[in-house]
Amino acid sequence: MRENRLRKIWQEGGTAVNGWLHVPSSFSAEVMAHSGWDSLTIDMQHGPVDYGSLVPMLQAISTTDTVPVVRVPWNDPGLIMRVLDAGCYAVICPMINTREEAEAFVGACCYPPEGYRSYGPYRASLYGGRDYTDHANETVVTMAMIETHEALENLEQILAVPGLDAIFVGPSDLGQSLGHGPGMDRDEPAVVEAIEVVLAAAREHGLAAGIFTGSPEYASRMAGKGFQFVTISSDARLMASAAASAISTFESE
Repeated sequence: MRENRLRKIWQEGGTAVNGWLHVPSSFSAEVMAHSGWDSLTIDMQHGPVDYGSLVPMLQAISTTDTVPVVRVPWNDPGLIMRVLDAGCYAVICPMINTREEAEAFVGACCYPPEGYRSYGPYRASLYGGRDYTDHANETVVTMAMIETHEALENLEQILAVPGLDAIFVGPSDLGQSLGHGPGMDRDEPAVVEAIEVVLAAAREHGLAAGIFTGSPEYASRMAGKGFQFVTISSDARLMASAAASAISTFESE
């Protein structure tokens, strides 16, 4: 079966640099994949990406060794199984607040007896290899988002769920849950403290920790603290920023 480079990076003590895809375009995904990201996350929770857009985007990413990741809209077993069957190698699930929710998420990602994933890897076996089903459980990465006050209260129980590989801090929702509003590169003491608590707990449980950031500088800071999966902005934001910079530079000449 094709190796999951995220697992290799983490096992070697490294940090994976993750790109984020909001634009529902296979060509845009292909351009991003050829830009050097370790992994790319297709976001189905926020933005216009649907299942019809997802498959061509996964095919485009497959032209490189960039690891294909999908953030699903919700803890929906049916959709989780469908994105895995389409060939993603990691699933990010939002709003995991309890142990029971984490167990349901992990179970949907794993074939029996570890879970209850239904068989039907129509494209996953093309991407992963003929022996996909034999090795999927130990290859696919499960990543639960920690982004609410309730999740913080249940953190130890969530992280103790067998088969959970990583957690992913959602700074906007976490900040809102703690009364500080949305935003990415957080510096409010209460939010920073919560992020550090999540990171320390993940380390204690032997899980990789990820976080969404808005800039390379902040991502580097988070990697320095021990985060092993850092997302830098998104395709849409990067495109808008580059376009605005080009116009600004032209007008200032």
